[in-house]
Formats: sequence, structure tokens, C-alpha cells
Amino acid sequence: MDLGLRGKLAVVSGSTAGIGFAIARTLAREGARIVINGRTEKRVSAAAETIRMEMRGAEVLEVAADLGTAAGVKQLTEQVPTADILVNNLGIFEIKPFLEISDEDWLRFYETNVLSGVRLTRHYLPEMLRKNWGRVIFISSESGQQIPSEMVHYGMTKTAQIAVARGVAESVAGTNVTANSVLVGPTASEGVGDFVQSMALQQAISKEQVEKEFFEKVRPSSLLKRFETTEEIAAVVAFIASTQSASISGAAVNADGGVIRSIL
Repeated sequence: MDLGLRGKLAVVSGSTAGIGFAIARTLAREGARIVINGRTEKRVSAAAETIRMEMRGAEVLEVAADLGTAAGVKQLTEQVPTADILVNNLGIFEIKPFLEISDEDWLRFYETNVLSGVRLTRHYLPEMLRKNWGRVIFISSESGQQIPSEMVHYGMTKTAQIAVARGVAESVAGTNVTANSVLVGPTASEGVGDFVQSMALQQAISKEQVEKEFFEKVRPSSLLKRFETTEEIAAVVAFIASTQSASISGAAVNADGGVIRSIL
């Protein structure tokens, strides 16, 4: 299937590693022009060079900016004033008991996970509407529907992303601009890999055993019974970003490995 992405300009926030990098690489493979973003020039350059080495002729722009701040968003949008596709992937997570989550933690998570996407969407949406084509995608999580007790602040931000995506879609009804959220399940990203490695060392067991116990005890509703790969998530996002996905807007697309039990 031709996804119709050749020549489209895609901004992927937080794309130096993990899900964001996999999305950027998949879109580049489909012929899209890519904006790689991260907080440091070193990581941005390394990610961009990896894509260029894999795909000769790929057009990859580099913007080092902390999009968890208004100043960082301004820095990126000044360098990349318009985009056809915006993937709001930037996000942080941590395990912390609810009673230990400070005001500063709540604000930091909200500004990074939610406001980064709000600010970017607010900037890029007008030009998408002017051209009457665009894709806005928020990388949310199953945690946005099934709030994890071990990181309530993270779950809150993932719920907010679902709401923002739906609201944006409502605001552009009747156009060729769509807005959606993708609800990702437990994924073998860089951060999760570090967590699994740490738990394996602490408990003196294999990483495979840590993964098995995670899905037995923490996410028992998973139908996949393993961590998703970043490439599996990227394939779903690439389709939502494509010209073939015009009928999907305002949706919370489940790509969660079956963790969410609801069929609605």
C-alpha cells in the first residue's frame, strides 16, 4: 500500500530514541521529510545520521530543543515554521506513589507530556487548515484509560492527550485535517529496557523472567503477553499519518497489545 507520504514534512517530537525514533525512521522510509527532535545536539545528530545511513537520500532536519518548555517550542517552530504531519510523541514517565507526587511533579509532567503537544498543535494547525491537509497525532497510552496506581500523574497526562486530540478533531470537522491519539501499550523502548535491566539485576533473575512476571502481575489483561516493539507502534502511526487514513479522525486508536479490556 502506498501511504502517500512522499515529500510530506513530519515533525516528531522526542524522536532521538524509542518510539519517537522508530516513528521518524518509518516515516522516512515512506519518503517523508523528517524533523528529528531531542534536548541535546549530540543525540539529535546521532539519530539523524542513523536514518541518513540507512536510507540514502532521506531528508532529515535536526532541531535540538526542550519542548517541555514554551521557549523550546518557540525554538523549534522558528526553525521549522510549517509541517504536514505533527506527531506529539514527547513524554516522560516515572514510578512514584501518589502521596509522594509533589506539585512540581504534577506540573512538570503536564507541561512536558501535554502542553508540548498543545503548543505545537496550536502553531502548526493554522497552516494545515490553510492547505486543507494535515495530520496531528498524540502518542498516548493505555494508561490514559486504565490509570496505573503506581504513576497516577503519568496516567493523567495520557488521558489529557486523548481529550485534546478529540477536541482538536472536533474543531477541524469537515476539513482534510485529522487529529487522533494512539494508545500505546507497554513497549520495549529505551526507558522500559533500562527498567527491566534494573529489575533483573535487583532480583537476580533474567530479563525474560522480569517481562513474564510484569505481564502476569502488572498488566495481566494484555493479550500480547510481551512488550510491543517500537517498530510495531511506528507502523500504526505511519498509517494514521497517511493519506489512506482520511476516515479516521477524533479516534483513540488502540495499539496497546489488548491491555484495555473495554470494546468501546
